[in-house]
Amino acid sequence: MRGVRLLALGLAAFPMAGCALPSMPGWMPFSSNKPAPASTVASAGAPKETLDTPKPGDVRQRPVDDNDETVTDRIIAVVNNDAITLGELQESIYSYRAENPARSGPTDEELRRDFLNRLIENRLQLQEAEREKVTVDEAELNEEFLDRIKRYGARTEDDFEKLVRGQGVTVESIKKRLRDGLKVNKLIRRKVTLRVSVTEAEITQYLDENRAKLETGLSFHARHILVTPEADSDVGWESARIKAEMLRTQLEDGADFLELAKQHSRDATANDGGDLGPLKRGELAPEVESELLTLAPGQVSRPVRSPLGFHIFRLESRDSLEAASIRQQIRDILFRQQFDTRLDSWLKEIKQRALIEVRI
Repeated sequence: MRGVRLLALGLAAFPMAGCALPSMPGWMPFSSNKPAPASTVASAGAPKETLDTPKPGDVRQRPVDDNDETVTDRIIAVVNNDAITLGELQESIYSYRAENPARSGPTDEELRRDFLNRLIENRLQLQEAEREKVTVDEAELNEEFLDRIKRYGARTEDDFEKLVRGQGVTVESIKKRLRDGLKVNKLIRRKVTLRVSVTEAEITQYLDENRAKLETGLSFHARHILVTPEADSDVGWESARIKAEMLRTQLEDGADFLELAKQHSRDATANDGGDLGPLKRGELAPEVESELLTLAPGQVSRPVRSPLGFHIFRLESRDSLEAASIRQQIRDILFRQQFDTRLDSWLKEIKQRALIEVRI
């Protein structure tokens, strides 16, 4: 399942194309919202042994003096003895900026925090994929690589290589990250996606609990005939009402709605047979909409007065919460919720077994 959570779907090789940064679960090595657990950070007076004997699940912050941004092979984090370099972090940030050029998104410091977390979580997932011997064949890799070239707007592989080399990135490193990302995708499918299931009973329950909110998003399609008064007086309005009643009687006797609209409607939609097109709740005046939505598809309304005159509506169609498309949308919502919950639980599980040290 692509797109539910980008860190889960393969941070490797330029994640988040065209997407805003999602919130990051778990720890934030730069965050100061709450103090780190005493077991994970050595106090000033603590003996050296405390710092050098990490336990699985600990995330340790080791201060460093060397912050030279030009030393791209400098190690900025260690995940179970697997190093993450400054170059990897810089490459990920560059890729995000390249794929989101028009966005006034997060600052560089925010990107550093978020992408470091993503790199660490991705490295944990990749280690799990290696442990379970997940593989990617060349056909899969080539398809993903060609898709990456298209995203960058390059016409050929040579153009793409020139583009990325200009930023200090090699095609070989991109392909490696793409392969790693595909491995993670397969692992996520095995560990999370295939274990999520949404039942019809859950869909019905969600529908019942959110009916009022869901109904506001439904659309309907209608036509109308507008009869306007000849003069803004009681006589003028009464004459318009009588004419509208006569037209409604003709419609009930089988007259063609579109033809009557073309002949008698004083609205701009007359030439289109009074077609109002698809409408959302709230687009019409409340008194008009309430009358219209009492109709069944194909049914004609009584004359409804508005500041413009008298309207005769015919409801063409309306969305229903029981429609298959609505239930599928609800299924997608529930699937995403369950997916995220299971993914968070699985990530927490593998973090609790890991030794993680941040050096930035």
